[in-house]
Amino acid sequence: MTTTGADRGAVGAGSAGRSWWWWGRRRGVVLDVSLAVVSALECGLEGVGFAQEASLPVPVGVLFGLVVGSVLLVRRKWPITVVLVSIAVTPAEMGFLMGIVGLYSLAASEVPRRFTAGLAGMSTVAVYIVTMVRLRQDVAQADVDQQDFDPSGWYVPVVSLFMTLGFNAPPVLFGLYIGARRRLMESLRERADSLEQELSLLADRAEQRAQWARQEERRRIAREMHDVVAHRVSLMVVHAAALQAVALKDPQKAVKNAALVGDMGRQALSELREMLGVLREEVPAVVPVAGLASVVPLAAVGRAAAAAAEAAAEGGDGGDGGRQGGAGGDGPCLDALEALVEQSRQAGAVVELLVTGEARPYGAEVEQTAYRVVQEALTNVHKHAAGARVVVRLAHREAEVAMQVENGPSDATVADADLPSGGNGLVGMRERVTRLGGVFVSGPTEAGGFRVSAVLPVREAAAAAS
Repeated sequence: MTTTGADRGAVGAGSAGRSWWWWGRRRGVVLDVSLAVVSALECGLEGVGFAQEASLPVPVGVLFGLVVGSVLLVRRKWPITVVLVSIAVTPAEMGFLMGIVGLYSLAASEVPRRFTAGLAGMSTVAVYIVTMVRLRQDVAQADVDQQDFDPSGWYVPVVSLFMTLGFNAPPVLFGLYIGARRRLMESLRERADSLEQELSLLADRAEQRAQWARQEERRRIAREMHDVVAHRVSLMVVHAAALQAVALKDPQKAVKNAALVGDMGRQALSELREMLGVLREEVPAVVPVAGLASVVPLAAVGRAAAAAAEAAAEGGDGGDGGRQGGAGGDGPCLDALEALVEQSRQAGAVVELLVTGEARPYGAEVEQTAYRVVQEALTNVHKHAAGARVVVRLAHREAEVAMQVENGPSDATVADADLPSGGNGLVGMRERVTRLGGVFVSGPTEAGGFRVSAVLPVREAAAAAS
């Protein structure tokens, strides 16, 4: 069975609720039935002359013509059959419409081109022979009737050739054009469907990336708020405990501790206000554009939030030492470690800072990460090892910067500040370090203390930041 491209494209569109045999739509049925009726009437009339020439009864010739002409009804399903029948009845000078429509249907169908060329050639030869025989008879008759008519030897073949080409060439060429156009439309339709599927996949992938970006920014903002605020709040609690202990014994020290608590409280409130103010800004995360989900980089929101929070944290009156130089000035830098250590000393901790190697500026993310690791480690000391001696080591190496915060066992004579812990400090430090391709190690020491170590590769971190 052979079907055309239009038939396949129409299947399912017009026959969803009703079957039309091999037709896809109702108008195809109407067209083919109309052509078959016209062809049957034509062949029936031509059957009269055929019956007279073949010495057959006229009703037989008419019936034969009606049957032959009705074959055109199956032109969409079996175009080869229609062409073969038209070739078979060519000597009977029958099936003019059937031959034209059959050649067109064959050329426009999905039949391999070698079969189309072969059948078209057979039809051309048959028509040429019949036309030349009939024309030669007419010329001979004219020669008898008009003695002055003397056609040359080329007249009959040339005229027969032109008549044959005029009969066969137009339907074949037009059918090839329509078939090529249908195949082109089908390929374009398939390509459009595949592009639509790809766009759907891209939209799903963009939505997944947007969801991942939102989750990542939530974790990042939570980590920033924890690092920026928890340190000051922890120091406030430590100073409050010290204030309570020395309020009656040493009023001057109590006043000093109260002033420190007030300063740190105001800085913490300012940090929270700036952070929440940025988070309240409505920035669309996903914007549909041309069927796709275009993801607005949520990292920009996170960076703005972190920058605002760190601006409040580092821009206070002495706080963490301010934004000093440090690789772009986007946050705390390693130059502020001395001020950070001094804050812990003011809270009563014994902290020693050891720096080895030649100090030099690093990338902004490297310095911020190193600062935050030391800050969170000191916060953990205040929470879990009150009164312990702390050693902070910072090593500047050729292609990396290393930091280590190690504390001894807590002093039993010092009252525990009883600070709450969410258990996310070490997780946040590890995420910061590994994000820049560094190594993070933490764990207890043999002496009963705790050690936090991190190594940040300078080159890899700079590449990741860029």
